[in-house]
Amino acid sequence: MNFVKRAGMSLGARKSKTAALLAIFVVLCTLLLGGFLLQAAAARQEADAQRVIGVDVTVRQKGLTPALADELGASDVVNRYNPRLPVRAAARGLAPLTSDAPQPGGEAGEPDQAPLAVNGVRDAGLLLPFSYGSTKITAGRGIGPEDADRDIALIERRLADRNHLAVGDIVRVLSADGAHPMPLKVVGIFQDPTQDPSSWTPPHELPGNTLYVPMATAQQLGTGTGTGTVGEAVYRIGSPDRAERLHAEAERVLGESGFDFRVNDKAYQDQVRPIQQVGVFAGLIVQVIALAGALILGLIVTLQIRERRTELGVLLAMGERKWKLIGQHAVEVAAVALPAVAVAALAGQLAGQSAGDALLGPQDDTPSAQHGPPDPGAVAGPTVRVEPGTVGRVAGIGLGISLVSTVVPGIGILRLHPRTILTDSE
Repeated sequence: MNFVKRAGMSLGARKSKTAALLAIFVVLCTLLLGGFLLQAAAARQEADAQRVIGVDVTVRQKGLTPALADELGASDVVNRYNPRLPVRAAARGLAPLTSDAPQPGGEAGEPDQAPLAVNGVRDAGLLLPFSYGSTKITAGRGIGPEDADRDIALIERRLADRNHLAVGDIVRVLSADGAHPMPLKVVGIFQDPTQDPSSWTPPHELPGNTLYVPMATAQQLGTGTGTGTVGEAVYRIGSPDRAERLHAEAERVLGESGFDFRVNDKAYQDQVRPIQQVGVFAGLIVQVIALAGALILGLIVTLQIRERRTELGVLLAMGERKWKLIGQHAVEVAAVALPAVAVAALAGQLAGQSAGDALLGPQDDTPSAQHGPPDPGAVAGPTVRVEPGTVGRVAGIGLGISLVSTVVPGIGILRLHPRTILTDSE
């Protein structure tokens, strides 16, 4: 009789033991699948967190120009970047805020010809006050890279209230020398929590007189020649280990000395490292389960071989080859492993997401001490998906375990002699 057919008849005749073996395999395959799903979910969440949270590198240098900042921002390790170009501007048809406190000396001085503090930016979301979450946009939107060629402005709420401005209105400003008028469309209104100083303060230092505009607009307002000096530039990279590559790129672009390079990775350490630890833990779970499963099933098969010594002796006496006896046991275990993989896949589909939420949890949107919240909605909780490739890996490991757990104990079959077995059984 074919040993494969004999394996099927043996499984049918020993229903209770087959059910017990199936239950063991279901638990084993479910745990293996859970480990793989957790690894994959952790990897996806880590990639999302690196993209959104990342690590901020602040670069400062005397004489840093927007062109140099853009050249460094073009590095392949940079996800986002934002140079900040501070300039002064005058107002036309716009009433700037003034200090309520009397000016020292008791007499009013000459009016400030450039009362507005204008900051040219590329990506307002990387500005420290907005990253902290202390400064918030209350209406409209911020300024992004897509706004590079637009004449727009993000203004402070107090300046908007004084001039009855809303999103969509036009404000008119002048360069500091009064030679370059420029109309700006208000695309957003932000609220700075900084209180007005109690003592007299020049208008351009009042927090309410701050405007953010695209970099090109600030360059025109500052000098009218398209040049200017960047106060600082912030570069967001995926992980701390990329900081060395960015530093080497900064040395190439800015020179080997004379620039300040500061890495801020606290948010990355606070939010990404725990995700990585979960992934490592899941990998260890898979290894331990595979090893423990092989040992447990090997022990079970060894006990089954001892219980079936008489059956083996009869088959050997009938001329059955020993490798076919080992093959029969391997087929029996493998035949139980395959449906167990299907049951595990179904369990993973039903309970995988809840297990992933419990272990990884939703991404924390609470502002950190250094970075603040990530972009709204950019980092979601872990997504657990049962994919065919993952099921295939579980099936492969399950079949590998069944092979190891039958072949290793089956070595004892090679030493069996039918006369000895049948004599001992009498």
